[in-house]
Amino acid sequence: MLELKRNPTLKDFQDYVLKMKKERGFNTSDKFYECCLLAEECGELISAIRKNTKGGKVGSGSTVGNISEELADVLIYVCSLANIHGIDLEEAFRAKEEINKTRTWKKVL
Repeated sequence: MLELKRNPTLKDFQDYVLKMKKERGFNTSDKFYECCLLAEECGELISAIRKNTKGGKVGSGSTVGNISEELADVLIYVCSLANIHGIDLEEAFRAKEEINKTRTWKKVL
C-alpha cells in the first residue's frame, strides 16, 4: 500500500506522486495533457479563494471551495510535471532562488 513518509522531503512528494499515478493508471508521460490538468486545478484554486474571500456568499448552485484540497491538487500536478521532465524540484527551487537573490525587487503592498 502506498504511503507518504511522516516528514517528507520535496523529493519524497515527487516520488510518491509518480508511484501513485502509476498505481492508479494515470498519465505519467503526456506533458501537454498534464499541463492542461495543472491549469484546470489552478482555476479551481482561484475559484475557491474567490468564493472564500466573499465570506462564503456565492451564487445559487455554487459552493465555497476547499482551498487546502485545491492547493494539494496543484502540488500533485507540479510534482507530476517535474517528474515527466526529469526535474528535481528541490534543485530547481534552490537554483532559481540563487538567481532571485541577485535581482532587485519592487515591493508591493
